[in-house]
Amino acid sequence: MAGGGFGDDKGGARAHLYEYRITGYFVFACVVAAMGGSLFGYDLGVSGGVTSMDDFLKEFFPKVYRRKHARLQETDYCKYDNQILTLFTSSLYFAALVSTFGASYVTRNKGRRASILCGAVSFFLGAILNAFAKNIAMLIIGRCLLGVGIGFGNQAVPLYLSEMAPAKVRGAVNQLFQLTTCLGILIANFINYATDKIHPWGWRLSLGLATVPAAIMFIGGLFLPETPNSLVEQGRLEEARQVLEKVRGTTKVDAEFADLKDASDAARAIKHPFRNLLKRKNRPQLVIGALGIPAFQQLTGMNSILFYAPVIFQSLGFGSGASLYSSAITSGALVLATFISMAFVDKFGRRAFFLEAGAEMICVLVAVAVTLALKFGEGEALPKGIGVFLVVIICIFVVAYGRSWGPLGWLVPSELFPLETRSAGQSVVVCVNMIFTALIAQCFLVSLCHLKYGIFLLFAGLIFIMSCFIFFLLPETKQVPIEEIYLLWQNHWFWKSYCTPGENEHDLDGKPGSQI
Repeated sequence: MAGGGFGDDKGGARAHLYEYRITGYFVFACVVAAMGGSLFGYDLGVSGGVTSMDDFLKEFFPKVYRRKHARLQETDYCKYDNQILTLFTSSLYFAALVSTFGASYVTRNKGRRASILCGAVSFFLGAILNAFAKNIAMLIIGRCLLGVGIGFGNQAVPLYLSEMAPAKVRGAVNQLFQLTTCLGILIANFINYATDKIHPWGWRLSLGLATVPAAIMFIGGLFLPETPNSLVEQGRLEEARQVLEKVRGTTKVDAEFADLKDASDAARAIKHPFRNLLKRKNRPQLVIGALGIPAFQQLTGMNSILFYAPVIFQSLGFGSGASLYSSAITSGALVLATFISMAFVDKFGRRAFFLEAGAEMICVLVAVAVTLALKFGEGEALPKGIGVFLVVIICIFVVAYGRSWGPLGWLVPSELFPLETRSAGQSVVVCVNMIFTALIAQCFLVSLCHLKYGIFLLFAGLIFIMSCFIFFLLPETKQVPIEEIYLLWQNHWFWKSYCTPGENEHDLDGKPGSQI
């Protein structure tokens, strides 16, 4: 069987002894922490809209502005092909991938809460600098500060939510990150729609309003509890038990606390967690969680649509206002999809969502490619009916992504790593994610220019490959306690040869490797 699994439905040695209630304290902590997703989402939504605004283009990219209006009456795949313009978007993600390694140190040694606060401060400063930018250099520096904020936030928030959540609802709780990301995208699109009418400084308002989620995240973060896992990792055992009892709503936490201490003992023995990721027994987490899923999440092509939805719709013949409105519709579809995923992911499982939505996304991308190949060309206006059809099927694609690769691309990696490599593993997750996000952001418009409708066929082929990857290599993780995920590898048809319980290997520091 491709999925592998446990020998019993309890999930592991002590999982059936865990007790919990959903408390107000737990809900507050998770909602506040999840605000980190709104930083990522707001930027995803606002950057594409701003780069399609005439006032922004006239001030910073006059050549693109002249090219756009020289061809105002025709459609053209290549209107926005400008590498400096795309650098405005992608510079943020290059900064995020570098900063995540610093975030790993803070997350591991100072706690998840400290990383959340650092991310909020950096994002706030970047938003201020962008709002008052006078030249491209100020724009890029501001984007880099935003990237540092996203690097810290994306490093800490998925870990925070997964560690705070009871196993049976971990999928839904972790997807609060995706929900706030989607809400950030949706709000940013409506803000862009409004500020596009404010001349000549509306774009400054769009960029400057990124300070609002950053401020909310920072103020709320001051009142956040640290996760029990992190407190145990730091040796603050008494405080860790108090927080665990408070978030679980019961004093009967002996079994879960014992698992946390066992995992922490193994974690403290690891002096170089990044090198420990390369150990043979950690190969599943490295291949699936740290490399495969975060890379594939971007190769679906979804973030290209989020980055450049207004630009894409303008290139396909929509007016400026209509393009921003159409991208807002797709963002609303993304929010709807997240609620669907939150409601059912802990019932139907991660694999089912990945595979079903993957098939749907392939069909949609092929339909988009065929439609454009038959009905769209340089200098030829796109018929209104075809334009509406494209918006509808792009929304179908967004809904499929929004209940699968979008939320699960963050949820599943955050579940897979043992405590000893969790902060390091999440850093690699964010780093790989940002590398591919930046590459897609930098290359998509030039690819659209040269490959035309073929770019959508390329993404369809990639989704087929990643669906096969999930089918054969990812076991089902729903309702499995996060400290007992390692048992999945020992029962998986492929990974069990790497993770035999009694293996006597040495870690890369030359010390005996512990088997948790």
